[in-house]
Amino acid sequence: MMRTPRTARRGATVGLAIGSIALLTLTACGTTSGDSASTDDALTELGEAEGQVSILAWPGYVEDGSNSPDVDWVTPFEEETGCEVTSKTYGTSDEAVNLMKTGEYDVVAASGDATLRLIAGGDVAPVNTDLIPNYEGVFDFLKEKEWNSVDGQSYGVPHGYGANLLMYSTEAFDEAPTSWDVVFDKASENAGKVTAYDSPIYIADAAVYLMTHQPELGIENPYALDEEQFQAAVDLLKVQRESVGEYWSDYLKEIQAFETGDSVVGTTWQVIQNVLAGSGAPTEVVLPEEGATGWSDTWMVASDAANVNCAYMWLDYIASPEANATATSYFGEAPSSQEACEYRDDCEAYHAGDEEYASQIWYWTTPIAECVDGRTDVECVDYAQWTAAWQEIKG
Repeated sequence: MMRTPRTARRGATVGLAIGSIALLTLTACGTTSGDSASTDDALTELGEAEGQVSILAWPGYVEDGSNSPDVDWVTPFEEETGCEVTSKTYGTSDEAVNLMKTGEYDVVAASGDATLRLIAGGDVAPVNTDLIPNYEGVFDFLKEKEWNSVDGQSYGVPHGYGANLLMYSTEAFDEAPTSWDVVFDKASENAGKVTAYDSPIYIADAAVYLMTHQPELGIENPYALDEEQFQAAVDLLKVQRESVGEYWSDYLKEIQAFETGDSVVGTTWQVIQNVLAGSGAPTEVVLPEEGATGWSDTWMVASDAANVNCAYMWLDYIASPEANATATSYFGEAPSSQEACEYRDDCEAYHAGDEEYASQIWYWTTPIAECVDGRTDVECVDYAQWTAAWQEIKG
């Protein structure tokens, strides 16, 4: 049975440390990697298990039965490998980046708005996927992407993924909306009852909309915005602000707002719709014609991991069909492999494995000065500036 996530702050306040010099030299897959670790740093063969592993992750990703006796995928791993798990949870990607700098953790589960910073900072190592048998079963459309690899070298194993969808009240809308225009150009029609995700990364949602509706801006990637493109997205969000009743980062607050009718349209997650549907709330979700932003989380190994063998064993285990199915179902996201769907009965609701659907998702990627869309004739706006602009947008 699917459980709602223990947190909804999947990266609401990230990027304050984005201005590192190393990060400015880091680029997307297939380009120069700058100061990031070299392929030679990847483990070449597994040794004996060290007997323990320390994991840093989102709440709900490393459950050992302490929160609920019926939810435990850690104990089977410990029994299978002899690696005793200790774990710490974090609330934002920025917090995860800072914690990884302490050198206290062997493994981290990171979203795309943190992964490039971890790579550029030398905090995580390249991963030798040949040592991770279950990596082969991971959906190809999640492998070697700009948020989890550099120069074709993998820096981790994909975990779960999902889209930031458009939710609407069926009482407020006679017909299902097909465009994000209901929260942008037409937002005033529901003034005070529009909701939006509370994070600087939400600027990318505006950029996705502008890709279709202002093609003259030339936006090719919503995380690679030059100054003109960025300002257009910011201006759009400032206009939207006049119609927003609430910015949400706590999924429980969004659920309540749609149940009471305080919100009737806005960005959401599939798991939130599942909860609302279970309570009989008059809501539906849609992936609009412009596409959407989303997330794809990655399990990564610390560059100075004290227990690197157990770390690799965890990456392989959590990518195994049953463990991945259990963990992603508990959190409320699509699993990383088709085989995992054999252990879930809700893969269809999450469009798991639907490559066409997944191709419409722009997965969170840290904006950096060196444009991740490959342009070299301009400098893109980095995440430090996204953070400052978001505060200005919200007033």
